[in-house]
Amino acid sequence: MSSQKNDTDNVAEVSSGVQQTPSSQAQGTCGADSKARPLSDVTAAANSGKSAQGNLAQNPFVVPVPAIPTQEGPLGIRYDFNDGARVLLPEGKWHVQIEDAESDNIIFACDSGAGWVLSAKKYYIPFRIKVWIQGEKEPVLNHTLDLSGKEVQIKFPVGTLGDIIGWLPYAERFQKKHNCAAELTLAQNMVDLFAAQYPQLFFTAVPGKVKFEKPYASYRLGLFFKGNNTDQPIDFRMVGLHKTAAYILGVDPGEEAPRVRLGSERKIKERYVCIAVKSSSQAKFWNNGCGWEQVVKHLKDMGYRVLCIDKEPVVGQGFIWNRMPHGAEDFTGNISLQERVALLEHADFFIGLSSGLSWLAWCTHIPVILISGFTLPICEFYTPYRVYNSHGCMGCWDDINLNFDHYDFLWCPRFKNTPRQYECTRLITGKQVIGHIDRLMKENNLTAPAKGR
Repeated sequence: MSSQKNDTDNVAEVSSGVQQTPSSQAQGTCGADSKARPLSDVTAAANSGKSAQGNLAQNPFVVPVPAIPTQEGPLGIRYDFNDGARVLLPEGKWHVQIEDAESDNIIFACDSGAGWVLSAKKYYIPFRIKVWIQGEKEPVLNHTLDLSGKEVQIKFPVGTLGDIIGWLPYAERFQKKHNCAAELTLAQNMVDLFAAQYPQLFFTAVPGKVKFEKPYASYRLGLFFKGNNTDQPIDFRMVGLHKTAAYILGVDPGEEAPRVRLGSERKIKERYVCIAVKSSSQAKFWNNGCGWEQVVKHLKDMGYRVLCIDKEPVVGQGFIWNRMPHGAEDFTGNISLQERVALLEHADFFIGLSSGLSWLAWCTHIPVILISGFTLPICEFYTPYRVYNSHGCMGCWDDINLNFDHYDFLWCPRFKNTPRQYECTRLITGKQVIGHIDRLMKENNLTAPAKGR
């Protein structure tokens, strides 16, 4: 489970000599030579008319917004909805208002000369942009966002597997809701996995040339920390890792496994179970020293082959290294995601962690046993075989008062360097997981291979 970090404090910069309304948080920014008007229950700020692209443009894996708004308005005004509502004003004396068309709330308003007016909110809002010549009663521009038939980009972070799997169905839901032309920018391996299953969407591998060079609107998916409420309407830790995309895009948050190509030829004659025991941070591992070995022995005693399908056979850092459980067969390697799908779809079931391969197994519609303590069950997709232990510390990832440290492999925010470190999964026993295995087999009418089907 990877994430796109946001370390800003969400407050717009203010240039010298430009008025800012009393506030701790900015709802929009207004170019130089402007005055922001205080509004009831609304805050405003101003900056010096910097490029709207920001630092993200320097990352080759992030598609930057166009340098100038893509839509032409009257009197030389330009506007669009790329990373929020954007207005670029020519010379003149203007009054600009950005509204939420659903509620008629005024989000931001200011008087301005030539320069930028930008909303601070970057997630989907049915914006309405109004621009007046100062002193006139009727706006010269009155445009409400309408995505129907428009070119729209939905930007996914690169290098994440579980996140993107969880988010992809919401992009399709967004395209259907608005009847727009939707371009998804993703890593090449994700394009290879999904493009053929979603012919109504345009897939672009990044870094690379995008299809829509002048999109009407664009939206950026990610996990945004430190209480960010400008890139996401609700903190992702409150709604779940996958459902945060639904709230960013303004669609139904009901979960749905994305489509992958199934129907491959079975290459392993014997019945087997797939497991994945590795992840990117020690907090995500099953930190019970005997657990995996007990589970693998139980499966093998029943007659199953146990295939470990992690990318790497050994993962760790410093003095901590995690190896494949004794008795599991080594099916690790840097193989394509489609090859892993072919292995998973013929497995009787899968056992894994809160990591990408569990999400991939979910796509193949086999039963999934998911072991996690550092997350709460709301974080991942629903499975009736979600294993956690409530007798100790748990759920630090989903605590809005804590922020995951991507650079600390041994992150344990509450009990690091104490005897209670990682007790969230240390207290999950082999017996507990075996109990879920036995229940799964009964509920799915699976008989142990040693006893025949």
